[in-house]
Amino acid sequence: MSGMDPHFPPRIKELPRFEGPLDANRLKAENCEVLFASYPAGLKIDPHSHPTDNHGVITAGELILEMDGEEKSYKTGDWYYIPSERSHAARFDVDSHVIEFWFDRP
Repeated sequence: MSGMDPHFPPRIKELPRFEGPLDANRLKAENCEVLFASYPAGLKIDPHSHPTDNHGVITAGELILEMDGEEKSYKTGDWYYIPSERSHAARFDVDSHVIEFWFDRP
């Protein structure tokens, strides 16, 4: 994945790139990272966990999230939550865009 999808405005695309496996720009905030991420159709993310509490909102497309043995679909306008250290997997069947908030644990 290279370059930010035009879904997000130019000022967002000018933010520093996220240094990780996501096609995302990063807005650093105190005790939180805010990512403006684009996921291509067909992307599957294997089970993993984060040391952060993650909240996100789908701004276009759909996230299919598997957590605790259940699969749930989140569409445009839906918010999701992934507790820290909780194993989860994700799938994107259509091009999707997400604003993610990765909160440090207290």
